[in-house]
Amino acid sequence: MHHTQDDLLGESASDSQPPSLSVHPYQRLTPERVLDAVESVGIRTDARILALNSYENRVYQVGVEDGPPVIVKFYRPQRWTREQILEEHAFATELADLEIPVVPPLPLDGKETLYDFDGFSFAVFERLAGRAPDLDDPDNLVVLGRFIGRVHLVGATRSFKHRGGLTVERLAIESREYLLSNHFIPDSLIRAYDTLSQDLIVRLQAVFDRNKGTRLQRIHGDCHPGNVLWRTDAPHFVDFDDTMTGPSIQDLWMLMSGERDQRQGQLLELIEGYNEFNDFNPRELDLIEALRTLRIMHYSAWLARRWEDPAFPKSFPWFNTERYWAEHILELREQMAALDEPPLRLLY
Repeated sequence: MHHTQDDLLGESASDSQPPSLSVHPYQRLTPERVLDAVESVGIRTDARILALNSYENRVYQVGVEDGPPVIVKFYRPQRWTREQILEEHAFATELADLEIPVVPPLPLDGKETLYDFDGFSFAVFERLAGRAPDLDDPDNLVVLGRFIGRVHLVGATRSFKHRGGLTVERLAIESREYLLSNHFIPDSLIRAYDTLSQDLIVRLQAVFDRNKGTRLQRIHGDCHPGNVLWRTDAPHFVDFDDTMTGPSIQDLWMLMSGERDQRQGQLLELIEGYNEFNDFNPRELDLIEALRTLRIMHYSAWLARRWEDPAFPKSFPWFNTERYWAEHILELREQMAALDEPPLRLLY
């Protein structure tokens, strides 16, 4: 399992609360407690533990006495309900059962995949070695598109009951309100952020309104290159922590980068593979810049919501400075311009 994750898009109601001044729950997650939790589900550890790169949750590689190491993921307390996590697990397991290369949680007792120990919920995963995908190789993009098409084919067969959806309300409006009401924006920039973010929300809502007919289904939700582990000439999709109901293009646009002509070429390769197993609706291309804007707005609020977690000031020391907010506002202005540009298109 690969462990670089942003976890930007999924939040429970508890995430709307301002930072607490009390001791953060993860400060209780000592190495001893991690090992005790793993042993509580019948795994005999060799006491070796390695913290992996994860911010939203805490993820560890734990050595096992009579086998290869396992990956253990401790979910952030009060972020998800148990039902929401189990839907994540069920979707990943459903995909794996159909031989789609994902990394599902292990049912250690033959049935359960989510375990509890001393106030923490956790899951155990197989450890897989791999590398980041080479997105400069057009053939790799075709392969990625092919497997994402298969993921979406399965995702459309049923619906989530507990997971959230990708909406302007959740990702933009709530993010804006959180930042303004909790005084993260410097006084000198409040007016600029206030008016610009409000104007952007109006534009974003207009984009989604004119795309109301877009099919919404179960998707990965956070399918950026860091959540793709390349091994044996195939992508393995990891970290379904942000799985949600949303449009198909959400799992494709983050795999495209560079100037417009580069993104246009990458899109054609992705969709070539995608259409081998599924039918991509070209009208969804109109959503790309709106989705990018939602991610940018939400990212700042995500950092703010997590600022009481000791790991965040250490890992993101540049956040919440006047320079950061000035650059953020500039980026939002660029997105306002991008929303005026014609969408990428498929050249048939």
